[in-house]
Amino acid sequence: CSRPEKVCLCPFLPVHPLKVSTCLYIIQHPAEESRVLRTVPLLAACLPPDKCKILVGRRFSEDRYPELASVCRNPNTLILYPGAEATNLEEVAVLSSSPSVMIIIDGTWSQAKDIFYKNSLFRLPKQVQLKPTYSSQYVIRTQPTNTCLSTLECAAVALAIMEKNKSIQETILNPLQALCSFQLQHGAQIHHSKEHLLKNGLYDKPMPKNKRKLRRMELLVNNVKI
Repeated sequence: CSRPEKVCLCPFLPVHPLKVSTCLYIIQHPAEESRVLRTVPLLAACLPPDKCKILVGRRFSEDRYPELASVCRNPNTLILYPGAEATNLEEVAVLSSSPSVMIIIDGTWSQAKDIFYKNSLFRLPKQVQLKPTYSSQYVIRTQPTNTCLSTLECAAVALAIMEKNKSIQETILNPLQALCSFQLQHGAQIHHSKEHLLKNGLYDKPMPKNKRKLRRMELLVNNVKI
């Protein structure tokens, strides 16, 4: 796990990499590489190297990334990104019988949005999303809403659905739960979502002057999907 021995997470990782037929391509924003508590290394430690490939960058052209371009043009490739055009993954998984490739963008929500909309390659795969019934267990990092998940959590849920094996989700979430437990024991605080803080009058930062950002906060309070 590459962490100090005192907070080593290796005992919480699977003894052997999980056997899955789905291959993940993690598109990671460069800013995530420097985050101490990022979750992608834990995800990679749970899977075989050929089933979890990480590409770091903001812009991905067909010339510079021919392998990724080929993956995006494959009819069995899915991209996990919520929106009006996205189909619930559960519906796609029922119809899927062949091994799939799934692309997941790793970054803050604004970073992920920038990567998705400014790279035409990512509009080629079928767009899928998870049902908003899962609550994040990544309680040491603030999320916009209660149902926003970390990259590791998205991957865990998605793989469990695609592989039709609920135990995959539990296995991948084990190191995340241990990570949060360690951090809380060493002084970290539980981070409620921005949605929770706003609804309960606990948001202690100045409200934004930017009208667009202020409107987004109003939508969070009123349970409007953004």
